Formats: sequence, structure tokens, C-alpha cells
Amino acid sequence: MSEPLPRFQVVPRRPGLPPRGWLVAIGVAWLLTLAGTWMLATWLAEPGLGDTRAKLRAAERTVAQQKRQIDELDQRLVTLARSDQISRAANTELQSSLAERDEEISALRADVAFYERLVGSTSQRKGLNVHSIDFSPTEAGTWNYRAVLTQNLNRGAISQGQMRFAVEGVRAGKLATIGWDELHNRADTPGQDYSFRYFQELTGNVMLPKDFTPQRVRISLRGGAGSVEQTFDWKPAGSGGGT
Repeated sequence: MSEPLPRFQVVPRRPGLPPRGWLVAIGVAWLLTLAGTWMLATWLAEPGLGDTRAKLRAAERTVAQQKRQIDELDQRLVTLARSDQISRAANTELQSSLAERDEEISALRADVAFYERLVGSTSQRKGLNVHSIDFSPTEAGTWNYRAVLTQNLNRGAISQGQMRFAVEGVRAGKLATIGWDELHNRADTPGQDYSFRYFQELTGNVMLPKDFTPQRVRISLRGGAGSVEQTFDWKPAGSGGGT
């Protein structure tokens, strides 16, 4: 019969292994050391960190201010560019207007010189007369005309009546005349009225057939002072003496 096992068993302690309590104590001490080190580092870095934050905030304010200044400068630049564009356009328009005024002044001076020659004491006395007639082509294929009528024989009298003209030339290899009605492409076209004391400029627009080559212009004036007929050579944008 075997003997019963004892209730308690004695285990001898191994040499060299610390008790579990010591391990826990060492771990707690290590954690406390880490916490102390973190607190010490935080305390030591706090003054420098505050300065850095202050500098950061100052830098952010500076950047915001500079951005506002840049936006203002951009807006000012746009305004100046627009103002310069408006000034250039106004200057161009002014130069164009001055050129037109110079042309008008030149034309008025020419008219004054013509008037002085017409009514001057040394001018030749003439009754109702066609001084000149000019033709200039248009983009539409028609012709603008400018006729100048004069009289200085009876000073103070008013010359009134109507002007008509016909264009003589060559059409389809034959001599032809384009009358007043055909020039206006309308039947029974009334003559152009005139009424002046010393001179008057009459202007208008006529159409010539495409197969017609003009050579002369025969002008007739009909009015209370009598009738006048004169012939001029066809000279575009020029004038010729009447016959």
C-alpha cells in the first residue's frame, strides 16, 4: 500500500531571479522617470515655444497685410491701365478731329481766296457761269459730282434756276450721250435747284453704264437770268475750263 501524497510541497527558490514585486517597482520607476523627463523638457522649452508662436502670429499678420497691399496695387494697376487706354482713345479721337478741322480750315481758306478773286476789284466780271465740275468714284460704282456756279456781273442780284448735265462719251464702240434722266436711272428727273448771290456749290450722285467711257460733260443752267450751256472735259477729281 502506497503512502498518500503530502498536501503541501516545498519548492526551493532559484538563485538569481528577483521577486515579481521588484519588477513592478522598476517598471513604475521607469515610467515616472519618463514623465519627469517630459515635464522637464516641456518646462525648459516653454519660453522658446511662446516666442515662436508670437513670431508666427506676427508673420501671419505681415503676410495678410502684404496680401492686402498686393490686391490694392493690382486694382490700382488695372485702373491705371484702363485710364491709359481711355486717354489713348481720346487722344486718337482728338488727333482725328484736329485733322478734320485742318481740312475744313483749308477748304474755308480756299473758298475765301476764291471769293476774293470772284468779287475783288480786279476780278473779271461775268454773268451766270459754271466755274468747275469734279467727279469722284464711289465704292458702290457710282460717281459723286461737285459743281461750282458763279456770277459777279450783277452784284447783289440773286441767281435762281435749275442745273442739269449730260455726259458724252463712247458706248459699245460708238459715240453716245447719257442724259440727266439716265444718269439718275429715273424718268422725268427734275433739275437740281440753285439760288445764290455770288457763288454756290452743288453736289450729287449719278450712275454711268458699265460699258460707257465718259469724255465730256455738257452742263445747262436754266433760270430767270437766262440760259447757259458749257462743256467740260471729263476729269475725275479735277476741273476743267468751260467752253
